[in-house]
Amino acid sequence: MRVVVIGAGLGGLAAAVRLAAAGRDVTVVEARDEPGGCCGTATTGPYRFDTGPSVLTMPGVLADVFGSAGEEPDSWLPLRRLDPCYRLSYHDGSHLDVLPDADAMADQVRALCGPDEAARYLRFRSLLGEMFEAEWSSFIDRDMTSLRDLARPYALLKLASLGGFRRLDRLVGAHLTDDRLIRAHTFQALYVGLPPQQALGIYAVIAHMDTVGGVYFPAKGGMHAIPRALAALAEKKGAALRYGVRATEVEADGSGVTGVRLDTGERLAARHVVVACDLPHAHASGLLPKAARDWRLRRPRFSPSCLVMHFGLDRRLPGQTHHTLHFGREWAATFTALRQGLPQPDPSLLVTHPASDTGAAPYGHSTLSVLEPVPNLTGRWDPGLADRLRERLLSRLAGLGYGGLDDAPRLVWDPRSWAAEGHSAGTPFALDHRFTQTAWFRPSGAARRVPGLHFAGMHTAPGVGVPPVLISGRLAAHRILEDRR
Repeated sequence: MRVVVIGAGLGGLAAAVRLAAAGRDVTVVEARDEPGGCCGTATTGPYRFDTGPSVLTMPGVLADVFGSAGEEPDSWLPLRRLDPCYRLSYHDGSHLDVLPDADAMADQVRALCGPDEAARYLRFRSLLGEMFEAEWSSFIDRDMTSLRDLARPYALLKLASLGGFRRLDRLVGAHLTDDRLIRAHTFQALYVGLPPQQALGIYAVIAHMDTVGGVYFPAKGGMHAIPRALAALAEKKGAALRYGVRATEVEADGSGVTGVRLDTGERLAARHVVVACDLPHAHASGLLPKAARDWRLRRPRFSPSCLVMHFGLDRRLPGQTHHTLHFGREWAATFTALRQGLPQPDPSLLVTHPASDTGAAPYGHSTLSVLEPVPNLTGRWDPGLADRLRERLLSRLAGLGYGGLDDAPRLVWDPRSWAAEGHSAGTPFALDHRFTQTAWFRPSGAARRVPGLHFAGMHTAPGVGVPPVLISGRLAAHRILEDRR
């Protein structure tokens, strides 16, 4: 029987590639006119922008998708490692270039913070490696659809001994003393939707993934080249991809999944379905059977959202790194405001300048994308807040030396934009990763009462980020291939 994958984002495509390569009859239905999902693209005039993730870590996870289909990843999607991974710019005028090489990074720390802090950094870097090894096979790269999958005493004890269950800010502060270096290893908590004061120490592994493992970028086509390559590979292996078609209902009976209804009026008979889209929205829209409701979604807690402004520049920016994180003067207060559903008083900004993506702008021109964390729509949004935040951001960028951008071609996304694209609570970062929404406590990858119904994407384990979403697709495919019903 056919397998239907709903959603041609990274999770759905990762599942489709593996299933098609294994000989299954796979149909992918995607409401948009192209693949990508959250890893999308948009244009204004001659400028092209990535509208989703801008950071690619753990390229081996992506390579594994191609390898599962017997293909060499470099022939489909050549990547280049960014050097530096990113630049951290502090309010006092200093900066730190993050380099994956241990000695080179220690030299950076030594020049900024002194030899004692460089020695502490190297010891902390070693700790991050130990934590990563303890977490990867036991929790990140493992199916968590059963409670027994969480019970791994040795791994839990190992993580506890390394400080994994302390708060992230306290864990890092116990090993590093320079505030700038502490920020460099705790800001990643926002990736999982939590302030460093609330996130568990286990999320220090995110810093390991980018500061040690490195950050990569497609050699051509920007981040959107990733879903395009995966979609092409799925089709090569026999999957049918149908764009501009929306799934309206997953049908099931006492034996499990039986098919999928489309907005065209068609019915696709199916033995298995992988739902790889916004999970709370899928439930609310009636796409899923009532029996598929997961108790973990009774009181969902969503990550903060973001304001993103994309600019087309009539110039290039010599010396600008691909990623630059401009830290504000405030730190703890900004997270407190965000947790209370308020705009940050002095936000840190992620600026992306993909100069190597030469096809994104005409010759001699370039693009600039700026992300500011903001509350999601469960926070205190008033009708004029988005406009005020945009004006403040433009002023901040001018003060940081990016010049006047008022007249530059632009595209803007704010929480209302994300909500219009189907993201629950107006956030593209899904559920946050508090303890009660982590691993087995995150919505399950399989519907226990509806056999054959599986989930992939940010809302299920392992969670948010390109590597975890790709892993979720692999886990869904493996469950289907192992199903002996």
